[in-house]
Amino acid sequence: MKVAVFGGTGFVGSYIIDELIDNNHEPVVQVREGSESKLANSEKCKIVPGSLDDIQSIESTIKGADAIIYCVGIIREFPKKGVTFEKLHFEAPKKCIDIANSMGVKRFIMMSANGVKVDGTGYQKTKYLAEEYLKFSDLDWTIFQPSLIFGDPRGEGRPEFCSQLKKDMLSLPFPAPNFHAGLNPMNAGKFAMSPIHVKDVAQFFVKSIELKESVKKTFALGGEAYYWKDIVTTIAKSYGKKKWMVPAPALGIQALATFLGRFSWFPITKDQITMLIEGNICESKEFYNSFKIEQTPFNTETLSYLNS
Repeated sequence: MKVAVFGGTGFVGSYIIDELIDNNHEPVVQVREGSESKLANSEKCKIVPGSLDDIQSIESTIKGADAIIYCVGIIREFPKKGVTFEKLHFEAPKKCIDIANSMGVKRFIMMSANGVKVDGTGYQKTKYLAEEYLKFSDLDWTIFQPSLIFGDPRGEGRPEFCSQLKKDMLSLPFPAPNFHAGLNPMNAGKFAMSPIHVKDVAQFFVKSIELKESVKKTFALGGEAYYWKDIVTTIAKSYGKKKWMVPAPALGIQALATFLGRFSWFPITKDQITMLIEGNICESKEFYNSFKIEQTPFNTETLSYLNS
């Protein structure tokens, strides 16, 4: 099948491209100028130059497609560069949905995130609004809501949680923060996430293309739940380190991030801390079974890419 892909040069998108090719699909990928080298297996893809601001490029990418995958996502905003949640998580997918509808391409598969909500952070709200817009369209949609995605980012410029955590926190010569809400340090680290491997996510996307049972359904994706301390310990252990942790009040870090989060060198934003201490867990065993996917565990072996 011919599959139009938006976000194919990103972390998750690059694995989706691999999975499409391995399953004999033909990826048609919109690629921004200067990002051509980021496209995996480019010789096996049809490349459409352009950006999500370019209606003609979007139309050219979608034309003749049997299905569309939208997996564009950012983890922080840089408004002065035109990089915002509103633009890339809501306005851009809305454009793609409208164009798909007008061109008669019915199958639309979208990347969202676990825990999205209308009254959440900018990240959560814009993802939620895109979901709602897609659900009220006439398309045959499927929405995937992954928890924490991990896996080899395969190059610079592709944010991946474990690599970023190692670089920005765990490699520093002082203890890692064990965040907690409120003022009681006894609550430190009492939030959990359900890490899911990027290859598993890619398989869900590609298998859903022809799986009728996935149409007009939303799937929260995640693996086994781990507390923050266990996640930090496992990441550090994967590259041969032992990391001490100290309680850190989220309010203090959020206050600092309010002023410094707009700078790319500051490792975390206020909203990211908010979402972190909310936790992000889900149970997906049923979905793994119905899609016939073998779950990849979160352990030192599957984190071995951090040892480079």
